[in-house]
Amino acid sequence: MTRPDPALRLPPHRRGFTLLELMVVVAIVALLSTIGLNAYTSATTKTRRAAVQSHLQDLANRQEQQLLDARAYATSNTSPPFPALPADLSGVYTVTVSADNDDTPPSFLITATPVGSQATRDTRCGTLTLDQAGTKTRTGSAPLNECW
Repeated sequence: MTRPDPALRLPPHRRGFTLLELMVVVAIVALLSTIGLNAYTSATTKTRRAAVQSHLQDLANRQEQQLLDARAYATSNTSPPFPALPADLSGVYTVTVSADNDDTPPSFLITATPVGSQATRDTRCGTLTLDQAGTKTRTGSAPLNECW
């Protein structure tokens, strides 16, 4: 059996990683994971907000159709012709519809209130509302164009 050339062998102190090198790698991975998790949760929050905005717009369109068909707005979101809250928003937002058909002209207000983790992450926008005039509001401190 031939022995390897001693010139090609590494000295004993250069055969692996030191504990310091491993700890630096662990710290870098932890930092990148934290940044990635924050970016992911922020993107998820914005995606859910966009999905509920789309649902609010759909409900407003259906309210206008209801006004044309029945000469009155539907007074709750359990009445036909309203679709159920999409499954991916269930447990994330609570959507309510209220209407006052005694007003002249009649009015409605659709409210999306964040719940659970969405409520804790989306404090800058908070509760979103949409009315019969197309007026969009939010309860948070962020500019309206950032939330809508």
